[in-house]
Amino acid sequence: MEEAPAYPMAPTEQSHATRRALVRLGASVFTAGTIVVLDQVTKRLAEYYLLQRPDGSISIVGELLRLTYVANRGAAFGILQNQGILFVIVGIAVIGAILVSYRYFPKMSLLLNIAIGLQLGGAIGNLMDRIRFGYVVDFIDVAIWPVFNVADSAIVVGVGVLAFHLMKGSDERDG
Repeated sequence: MEEAPAYPMAPTEQSHATRRALVRLGASVFTAGTIVVLDQVTKRLAEYYLLQRPDGSISIVGELLRLTYVANRGAAFGILQNQGILFVIVGIAVIGAILVSYRYFPKMSLLLNIAIGLQLGGAIGNLMDRIRFGYVVDFIDVAIWPVFNVADSAIVVGVGVLAFHLMKGSDERDG
C-alpha cells in the first residue's frame, strides 16, 4: 500500500475551477458593495448640497443635465406613490431572486457576474433608503428622463448586460 505524499499535490482542474468560481463570486460581491457605497455617498451628498438650495437643484449643463433633489416615494417614473411597505417587500424579493438565480448559472463569465453585482448593489442601495427614510433619494436629472440615482443606473446597466448576454446565447460562459 502506498502512502499519500507529504507535500501538496499539483493543482487540479477542479481547484482551478473553484478558484475561477471564487473570483467570479468575488467580482459580484465587490461590484455590489462598490455600488452600495457609491449610491449611499452620492445620495447623502445630494441631500447635503441640494437641500441647501432654494429650488433643490444645480444646473450642470443648462437644462439638459441638472442635479435635482427628489424624495421618490413611488416606483420607477414615480408610479405607485406612497406604497412604502410594498416597495420594501418587493425590494427584498428582488434581492432574494438575484441571489437565488446566481445558483442556477453553473458557469458565468466575469462580465455576467459584474452585471449581477450591479443589479444586487442597486437593489440594496434603494432598499436601504426605503427602510431608513420611507423613500428613495433621486438626484440625477436629465431633461428627457425622470430623475434617478446611482442605484437606478446600476440596475439598468446590469439588466442590460444580462439581457444582451441572454440574447447573444453565448456558450462561452466560463470566462
